[in-house]
Amino acid sequence: MANNSHLDFFDRALVQFDQALRSCVPGSSNARRSSPGAAQQEKDLDETQRKHVAGLMRINHTGEVCAQALYQGQAATAKLDDVRQSMEEAAAEEVDHLAWCEERLQQLDSQPSVLNPIWYTLSFGMGAIAGLAGDRWSLGFVAETEDQVCEHLEDHLQQLPENDSKSRAILEQMIADEKHHGDSARDAGGAELPAPIKQAMTVMSEVMKKSTYRI
Repeated sequence: MANNSHLDFFDRALVQFDQALRSCVPGSSNARRSSPGAAQQEKDLDETQRKHVAGLMRINHTGEVCAQALYQGQAATAKLDDVRQSMEEAAAEEVDHLAWCEERLQQLDSQPSVLNPIWYTLSFGMGAIAGLAGDRWSLGFVAETEDQVCEHLEDHLQQLPENDSKSRAILEQMIADEKHHGDSARDAGGAELPAPIKQAMTVMSEVMKKSTYRI
């Protein structure tokens, strides 16, 4: 992703609007890497299993929409150019996850959550506030976000039907990528967030998961 530090406010607003559309409009995200599930054979799932896996993948897709918004919000308010660039690069890497989850939803005859624009807006605001708080806190916010994402992805791995190797391969690669992003944020100087902020993030995550499982 190109460095946007030289753009004026209006240009930045257009870039952010374009990114929001790419994140929220189905079919707008193109992965740089092939889906890890592409090499796995599609196995038969009964209707109950198919709907449950689709619900899990819809949650994961919305989680990636939120990740895009968080990174973009933080990049918009980051004080240091290298931090801004790292946020933009992380967002670009997360596009793969967004595309993989959407592709898997299509294979399951399902679709992304209609609530994604709402979650994008809320997450962008949270990211922007984190960026305004300072780069150490912004990086700490990234690290904690990735920790919580890994937790729910690992929980979803346990819930998948044993024969759903396609979804399993996708989630396993996502976990590896998210752990890398979290570790990178800590190594760059991310601060440990206070417990109340962590708890608030957990509550918001639970609301998102419950609202997007079916919608």
